[in-house]
Amino acid sequence: MARPYVTLRRDTWAALSNHTEIRLDEDTLARLRGIGDPTSQADVAEVYRPLTQLLHLTMVNAGRLNDQRNDFLRLNVARTPFVIAVAGSVAVGKSTVSRLLQELLRRAPGSPKVDLITTDGFLYPNAELQRRGILHRKGFPQSYDRRALLQFVMDVKSGSPRVEAPVYSHSKYDIVPDEKIVVEQPDILIVEGLNVLQPARVEKNGLSGLAISDFFDFSVFVDAKEAHIKQWFTSRFLELRRRAAGKDEGFFVQYQDMSEEEAAGFASEVWDTINGPNLRQNVAPTKQRATAILRKNSDHLISEISIRKV
Repeated sequence: MARPYVTLRRDTWAALSNHTEIRLDEDTLARLRGIGDPTSQADVAEVYRPLTQLLHLTMVNAGRLNDQRNDFLRLNVARTPFVIAVAGSVAVGKSTVSRLLQELLRRAPGSPKVDLITTDGFLYPNAELQRRGILHRKGFPQSYDRRALLQFVMDVKSGSPRVEAPVYSHSKYDIVPDEKIVVEQPDILIVEGLNVLQPARVEKNGLSGLAISDFFDFSVFVDAKEAHIKQWFTSRFLELRRRAAGKDEGFFVQYQDMSEEEAAGFASEVWDTINGPNLRQNVAPTKQRATAILRKNSDHLISEISIRKV
């Protein structure tokens, strides 16, 4: 059976780079890395620079198509932001991928304005999740205010001059009241989240509504074997617990009295009951909807890249 993707090994993908001057210094790269993520200068040169070039090429051609469509329709409709989605499991490294792409795209020809938001801000507050009886399903599709997220992406893609998104605090593990991220007509918007590639829901009348993925111009799925992601999740949990030592507040303070073994066991249980099922039921099935798939090995390094055929 023919596959809708072309898959390239890392060395073949790296050879596509035209050795553009888009580079990151070591301090910037260190700031962009997630906890436990070993992304190096070699990864930037061999994986992310070619991906940035492909994204820039796609964006430039989308602009040309907009101009040609305007000419044909005898309109003067301004070009709207180019929207990129980054999807994948908890702890797979999609936040690092998103931040790297944001920084590299800012350095692309023309120095485009690139904003980044995460869908965590559209989670219902913990109190609301508790009221609905789904606090234990946090991260599952039903734990998000999908209407608000859809409206946000629609407003950005429609060219609204100012759009606001809620803010989520990972240290507090909850939405921050009265705090907003403001997006003001960027050239590029990156939307990062677990469920950004979910298809539209079928309504009670049998009709399908809109999905935020309907407004994406390009999408990236960060992929790895579940056993590896579980290990990364456990390691990250233990590191965040270590960093909470001596603090009086924050989500991870409550785990200070656990032994290292108990904490690792607790993280494993969280994976087995929440993050693992969410990955298998909701996140992984959306992989084939992505424009590009980045596959990681056990060492967190990307070994191959799949690009959807045009």
